[in-house]
Amino acid sequence: MKERLLTGWSWVRFIYLLMGLLVLAQAISETQWWGVGVGAYVFLMGLFGFGCAVGNCAGGSCEAKPDRDQKI
Repeated sequence: MKERLLTGWSWVRFIYLLMGLLVLAQAISETQWWGVGVGAYVFLMGLFGFGCAVGNCAGGSCEAKPDRDQKI
């Protein structure tokens, strides 16, 4: 857990963290409780680096393999 918090930081992960925090604060101040869940999810995604949106998979196996049969 400590390793996930301290390693693998990129500017995109900082954006997730910042945007999640902003959505979370705004949702709490406006008492929009559904927004708290959305903000918390995005904030935690940035904090712990989970999700394949930035390539930071929890298992590290979210590499998409190209389809060889597809013609461009």
